[in-house]
Amino acid sequence: MNCTDTSPELHSVIIVGAGFAGIGAGIQLKKAGIDYIILEKANEIGGVWRDNHYPDCGCDVPSALYSYSFAPNPNWSRFFAKQEEIKQYTLDTARTFGLLPRIRRQTELLQARWLPDTKCWLLETSKGSYHANFVIMACGPMHVPVTPNIQGLETFTGARFHSSQWNHGYDLRGKRVAVIGSGASAIQFLPKIQPLVQRLTLFQRTAPWVLPKVDGPISQRWRKAFQVFPFLQSLLRKTLYLQFELLNSGLKYPFVLRRLQAAGVKNIRKGITDLSLQKRVTPDFSIGCKRILLSNSWYRALGKVNVDVVGGITTIQGNTLRSSDGNQCEVDAIIFATGFEVANPPIAQRIVGKSGIALSTQWNGSPQAYLGTMTQDCPNLFLTFGPNLYAFTSAFVIIEAQLRFIVSAIKTAQQEKIATIEVRPERMKVYNDAVQTSLQQTVWNSGCSSYFIDKNGRNSTNWPWTTFYMRRKLARFVPSEFLLERAP
Repeated sequence: MNCTDTSPELHSVIIVGAGFAGIGAGIQLKKAGIDYIILEKANEIGGVWRDNHYPDCGCDVPSALYSYSFAPNPNWSRFFAKQEEIKQYTLDTARTFGLLPRIRRQTELLQARWLPDTKCWLLETSKGSYHANFVIMACGPMHVPVTPNIQGLETFTGARFHSSQWNHGYDLRGKRVAVIGSGASAIQFLPKIQPLVQRLTLFQRTAPWVLPKVDGPISQRWRKAFQVFPFLQSLLRKTLYLQFELLNSGLKYPFVLRRLQAAGVKNIRKGITDLSLQKRVTPDFSIGCKRILLSNSWYRALGKVNVDVVGGITTIQGNTLRSSDGNQCEVDAIIFATGFEVANPPIAQRIVGKSGIALSTQWNGSPQAYLGTMTQDCPNLFLTFGPNLYAFTSAFVIIEAQLRFIVSAIKTAQQEKIATIEVRPERMKVYNDAVQTSLQQTVWNSGCSSYFIDKNGRNSTNWPWTTFYMRRKLARFVPSEFLLERAP
């Protein structure tokens, strides 16, 4: 231990967040015999799957791949699992690996500050102070909901809520409802609420590409087979991983994009017969530039007689909403399906490094990190789902790759009596320059407006290469790539 002031609680590692990244980190640290605790702001664990509970909330990655490779679940009820089942898997996994006693619930991080004199982090929380030699920020990218700043919103007198803060106490039956946004959450909940409401108006700034979803229940026979012959589920997982990897890599090739786009157009025509509506919901950008969505019911719902699809929201006056294409309607409720703050992680506002300046101020809207995991001015601090690590694959592929690197770094530090690990500035620059150069050739940088692009017009979200390469780069900690300070 490097921290000498033992008045606050002291640990080798503190993990912030008890979602899948935090739980995974706890499991791997426990296996390595490293002291740790997990701080969780809520009373329950589960991260994004605890917070999001809107109708039909579920995953768009198959269940067999959307789980830890070391903790397969043979009992998934569907090919694409729903929210409650995924949340339960989080709890079951934490319980199975004995993590629950290490989780401090209702303990929100207020600020993490590096202390140069004692070479450790001071974490101020809603329940007191902690010291740690290393900190793992496992706060997740889908963390802080975004609500647009709409002129006149304060004059609206009806019900309003974000999809991630769903008001289950509000009865939508017979109501006039506005859905603002057509991203991943709207794709799921809108078809569920459409039959209930009197009138539904979708305010859509940009139409997404939506492909068919090959979904369905998993039979008891298959579940039993996965239990008795675990290699079958392992084989399925590897097959799915390869399919996602091929698709992720294929987004660079025009002929692949044309095939995918044709499937998207076919999906539109299958669900909507009205030609003018077909045109309105057909994107004007190449597929893959924004997140690709999956649904078998989205277009059928938009084609119903009680649904209107209009342009993006512009103003609100009382209960009257106006769109960019001149439409207006009166509604009883507004549901914001406007996503989360991804390109500019809010947790950076609470991290203060060596310079005494908040990480968000240093990044100035364009986050940068080395391998998406460590950033300058923040010794001994690791990010999960950091800048430029998003790829079209399962989050668990990224989580497990990062955790191999993080645990390797902490073990090396403890074994070699290393007090601090910092990114070499020259390494940081060369790496990030290579990332941005490679991204220029990808569909993500082809010109559409997406959450991949930050406020400065820089892609600070996507990983431009294969996840094979990501896993290889993060396979182990290489001391020569970092500035190391030995403990006295």
